[in-house]
Amino acid sequence: MSASGTAIAIRKPSALRAILWAGFACGVCDITAATVVYGYFGAKPIPLLQGIATGVMGPSARQGGLPTAALGLFLHFVIAFGAATTYFVASRFMSFLTKQAVTAGFLYGIAVYFFMQRVVIPLSAARRSPFSLKMMIVGIVIHMFCVGLPIALSIRKYSAVR
Repeated sequence: MSASGTAIAIRKPSALRAILWAGFACGVCDITAATVVYGYFGAKPIPLLQGIATGVMGPSARQGGLPTAALGLFLHFVIAFGAATTYFVASRFMSFLTKQAVTAGFLYGIAVYFFMQRVVIPLSAARRSPFSLKMMIVGIVIHMFCVGLPIALSIRKYSAVR
């Protein structure tokens, strides 16, 4: 195969590539934003990651040290890849998700935020925090820019638009 043939083959749209890039971009952007923004409010990185692990382990995850922080990071990426996969599948049926990726990404980020708050966390072993309008707004903005947008743009870039 020639060099130009190889370059074309590498750029060929792929469902797996789209989901992997979208999940990776989402996971990295979201955990970075959470570490920086919630760090500003006093949260430390290890307890933040342990907080994610409480979803499966309950409060005991907070005493687990680095292993439960690593579990929290792993679970964070599982959720990110799940969100990316969901968006990819939906984009096969709704072309709006790829044709209007920025708008759709922002809306998807909001939807993911509320899905996490109203479905995932209540069904998990994690303890719910008291409601705070300020933290809800912070969470929504983080999800718009660091979850929905990277997923939507990655899916648009790496998958075939139908």
